Amino acid sequence: MSYADSLLAKDEVILYHGRQHWLAPLSDARNALLILLGGLVLLLVGTLVFSLAVASIFGLVAGVIILIALIWIGVIYFSWRAEEYLITTRRVIKVEGLLDKKAGDSSLDKINDAVLKQGILARLFKYGDLEILTANEQAIDRYQMLSHVVDFKKAMLNAKNELEDGSYHHGATAAAPVAAAAGRPAPKSSSADEVTGTLAKLADLRDKGAITPAEYEAKKAELLGRL
Repeated sequence: MSYADSLLAKDEVILYHGRQHWLAPLSDARNALLILLGGLVLLLVGTLVFSLAVASIFGLVAGVIILIALIWIGVIYFSWRAEEYLITTRRVIKVEGLLDKKAGDSSLDKINDAVLKQGILARLFKYGDLEILTANEQAIDRYQMLSHVVDFKKAMLNAKNELEDGSYHHGATAAAPVAAAAGRPAPKSSSADEVTGTLAKLADLRDKGAITPAEYEAKKAELLGRL
């Protein structure tokens, strides 16, 4: 059982398991790769240019450099393997850390928006950055260089819709039976403070160009309708 599995609550089920793209550890290890290359060059120069005595010194120094670089690359790789990005029937969970674990989550019912960012290279290799905006958090939860980020976002929004429709949580509000009898989904209310804070964050995203004015107005109308 993985560390993320141990965080699951009773009756909570994993719907999607994601991770960072393989280019993420490659990018993080670029300095270590340069050091590894330098060690190999030093070893080659010492062997081809200098006498046996000097070459042995070059070989010792190069060996230490290569060993340090390999350990560094190994730590980066296994740290990447230890990261988990899960979508469950209740929340989005992010677990990081090789030995010292750090876990954070965002409840599906508190997620108001998800901003996807992909450049040309990211679209080609199927990764991207995802910013999750919630109603009650000061900061945006960021998932960087997420592999198959479009599928991850779709799975998250589908899970959120299922939760709001009552497929994952029964009898959440007193209005649910009435709404179901009327043939419409139960209304979801938000406090004025939550809506005000969320609108401020959305306006900031609009000003930065992360979302379009039309998207901002649509989300604004939706949030005001929850009051």
